[in-house]
Amino acid sequence: MEWLAQAAGHADRNIPLRNYCSGLLLDTERKSIEPMAARLAPDHVQSMHESLHNFVAVSAWSDADMLRQVRNYVLPAMQKIGPVVAWVVDETSFVKKGVHSVGVARQYCGRLGKKENCQVAVSLSVATATGSLPINWRLYLTEEWVKDAERRTETHVPDEVQFQTKPEIALAQIRQAVEDGVPPGVVLADEVYGSNREFREGVAHLKLDYSLAVRSNTTVWALEHQPLPPKPWNGKGRRAKCMRRDQAHRPITVEQLARSLPEKAWREVSWREGSKETLHSRFAALRVRPAYGDDRKEGLQPEQWLLIEWPTGAAEPSGYWLASLPVKTSLKRLVGISKHRWVIERDYEELKSELGLAQYEGRSWRGFHHHATLCIAAYGFLIAERSRFSPSAHLGNLRLRAAPLPPQFRTRGSKGSRPTT
Repeated sequence: MEWLAQAAGHADRNIPLRNYCSGLLLDTERKSIEPMAARLAPDHVQSMHESLHNFVAVSAWSDADMLRQVRNYVLPAMQKIGPVVAWVVDETSFVKKGVHSVGVARQYCGRLGKKENCQVAVSLSVATATGSLPINWRLYLTEEWVKDAERRTETHVPDEVQFQTKPEIALAQIRQAVEDGVPPGVVLADEVYGSNREFREGVAHLKLDYSLAVRSNTTVWALEHQPLPPKPWNGKGRRAKCMRRDQAHRPITVEQLARSLPEKAWREVSWREGSKETLHSRFAALRVRPAYGDDRKEGLQPEQWLLIEWPTGAAEPSGYWLASLPVKTSLKRLVGISKHRWVIERDYEELKSELGLAQYEGRSWRGFHHHATLCIAAYGFLIAERSRFSPSAHLGNLRLRAAPLPPQFRTRGSKGSRPTT
């Protein structure tokens, strides 16, 4: 708490900071302000309630500064067990009954798998082989919400907050992490982000590798079947590189490519121990170039891996990833890092079920972000404590377990250009 207090701004915020984080770590059923106040000060509930509310919803301390302080405390502890291997982009949603809380709209809710009245936040986490920590957090506002001046005023949305798509928010978070000197990792994200060309190119521009899920209708040139490019004049005294498109030479979707692969292209790969058994599936990987619009204007795109998962007996592939990892990357490594996005699901489960991330009852922009920041601070403390023990240790009532080091993070890739198991 003394470490976190350095980011609180004023000394008079230190006690409310301590109280709020203590309330989040208590075993109360709900972690909203009222039940935390009742548990923390049963004889002075009203004054404790006012103190906690003022600290989380009114005080103007910086979320960014607090999260940076959390990161600077927790990440070194995580790195004692293993290096950073990935930066994980994801989003999480909070179902809401009313319409007055900041950012509430009828939109896709990942927790329910359908459209629902909810809030959605985009986050960036830094992950080692055995643990992960959210380091940036931002509420997504729909375009309709951003343009509603009345609701913006009621919920105190800052003037500088304008409409951004989820990939734009995530790319800004990644850019900030690069500027802050966070140890780099392979950027991982689902198809909402991976299917966005600007997001992929933005990550590549920052000199970061990625393995990003993409939709089945994503189009590519398969290098094994790639036509020789013609050489049209580019007006600069030399021939321009481009792809030839005609009836015989067209890019195809990744699903079409998956269905065209011979049986020998598929291999069974395991990637980590699940709760009941070793997780495994059937995968294929090949080198491709993404295809965008008119390749005569766009030019050749950098070649990268296309990873495809098609479980044995399934009617169709279950996943596709575009990965900018080196050509000598082994198939096991490619699968292992692409599947490592699961750690963020564990983060959100703990943050919501144990630390009250989804239980904030205020309506303001500041309160929403302050509450989430303090939940992450409490979670970071638990991660740092867990890192002091062996990977198989259990911690307290929160049932947090450090997973054993997965083999894909211990094994070097093969020397061949084609992935191998």
